[in-house]
Amino acid sequence: MSRSSAVLPPVGPQRVLTLITAASAVFSGIYLSTVVLYFTRIVHISPMQVGVGLSIAGAVCIIVSVLVGKLSDRRGPLGVLRVSLILAGCGTLGFLTVGDFALYLVVIPATAAAQTCVQLMISTIVTRVVTERANEFRAYIRSVLNVGIAIGIGLSAVAVQWDSADFYHVAIVIGAGCVCGSALLVGRLPALGPVAVEAESGAERWAVLRDRPYLALTLLDGVLSLQYRIQSVAIPLWIIEATTAPRWSIAAIDMLNIFIVVFFQVRASRRIDNARSGGVALRKAGWAFLLACLVLAAAHGQRGWIAVLILATGATILSIGELWQTAGGFEVSNALAPPEAIGQYLGVFGTGLRLADALGPALLTWLCIGIGVLGWSVAGLILLAAGLLAPIVVARAESRRDRYALVPAG
Repeated sequence: MSRSSAVLPPVGPQRVLTLITAASAVFSGIYLSTVVLYFTRIVHISPMQVGVGLSIAGAVCIIVSVLVGKLSDRRGPLGVLRVSLILAGCGTLGFLTVGDFALYLVVIPATAAAQTCVQLMISTIVTRVVTERANEFRAYIRSVLNVGIAIGIGLSAVAVQWDSADFYHVAIVIGAGCVCGSALLVGRLPALGPVAVEAESGAERWAVLRDRPYLALTLLDGVLSLQYRIQSVAIPLWIIEATTAPRWSIAAIDMLNIFIVVFFQVRASRRIDNARSGGVALRKAGWAFLLACLVLAAAHGQRGWIAVLILATGATILSIGELWQTAGGFEVSNALAPPEAIGQYLGVFGTGLRLADALGPALLTWLCIGIGVLGWSVAGLILLAAGLLAPIVVARAESRRDRYALVPAG
């Protein structure tokens, strides 16, 4: 993507990937903002049961992302993407049929797993199709993703506000239509066959599981990904429990984050074009997250606009760290993955984020809300430690990269 790029890339694979990302992001926004309220208020499943289903879905996503990544290497990513888009749409329409907890436990994990596969396949296809200034295009895709999610959230806000089954049903159908419709675009992408080679042993077929530096980076990125749950869980609870800031500030801070990511992600990624610079970006993210936690903690006991200003400052710093973490994580995960195993490597790398999704809310609620100001400092130090270790692990991974490449059987 050049600095003078229009809103959409030129006609070709990049534009198709952009449109698929945008459509699936609208679906994600509707899914994220309606699933809890729809099943509790309309279907009348208890909040505890809804939470159990989402936790099971998170565990399923971790397993599926690894297996599907491997499948895309063996069969090619386009078919996997098309099927994932269709399953995500059908799963979402399945919301309309849920009437009890048992069926909910089928529909939610299936839909979440399909959504995870869509995101993974888009990343895999970008890596294979975009060869020039790929880091900038990945950043652009990240911006498109945030815009689409914001649109989806906006569409579902009507249903949430009116709290009517009919409005929820319309939002669900729109989301399903977006993701199923985008499956029609997959055929416009260039043919991408299998990339995996026939390995000599079962161990070599899962080379990523022996690649200790890459697994360590996955874990470190997972720790850094706790920052997403700071944004979505810790900050809203902190505003309510520890300050007298108006509740509208929760939505305002969410919009501030979206604005920063949409307008600055590409710029933040331009100089991050190899594994080493990616590791440096992760280190900078760690420092930013620590500073953000310290600033957010300072909002404790503050009132009115003072609290809002402190919170907005902390959220801005947190978002800047997110820019660096996203760009750095994209770069190291792709640069350190053997081309013949890109799917399984990216699938495993994605488990870091899934683990943060599963463990982050409980951990951060305990630290930031249960303990308070000191807990914010501990959370920041945890994130800093992960950031400081990242360049060290990247250097080790680069020095051993050839060791983990798959070799065709002779």
